[in-house]
Amino acid sequence: MTYSGSCLCAGIQYEISGEFESFFFCHCRFCRKDTGSAHAANLFSSTAELRWLKGGDRVRTYDHENSGHIKSFCPDCGSALPNLQRGGSLLMVPAGSLDSDLEVVPNGHIYLSQKANWDHRLEDLPRYGTLPGEDRP
Repeated sequence: MTYSGSCLCAGIQYEISGEFESFFFCHCRFCRKDTGSAHAANLFSSTAELRWLKGGDRVRTYDHENSGHIKSFCPDCGSALPNLQRGGSLLMVPAGSLDSDLEVVPNGHIYLSQKANWDHRLEDLPRYGTLPGEDRP
């Protein structure tokens, strides 16, 4: 399978060839900081190959305190991008950076012990197609 992806400003584009072995929603405090949200949605593969199609030389990578918590991103728009972890043996792809549809579904939630205290019963909240009060679809 081949997947394509990009950052928000489209200055960086990539392609993934291969399959993902796992797909997790990570609630650790680092992923919450990275995303500014309740969790990160990350795909992992030890066999898929990453190829930068545009702007690959511009990708910036941050390894938090050399802890192995690695985030790659676009220096212009800040979008999360794929990176290699564990010495290059594991490809991590932020699911939201993909432009292709996924056939896989998440395997589960991880690091629930670090979950935000406001992250509970979110499925019970009202749902809107856009920002409430806006007249556009």
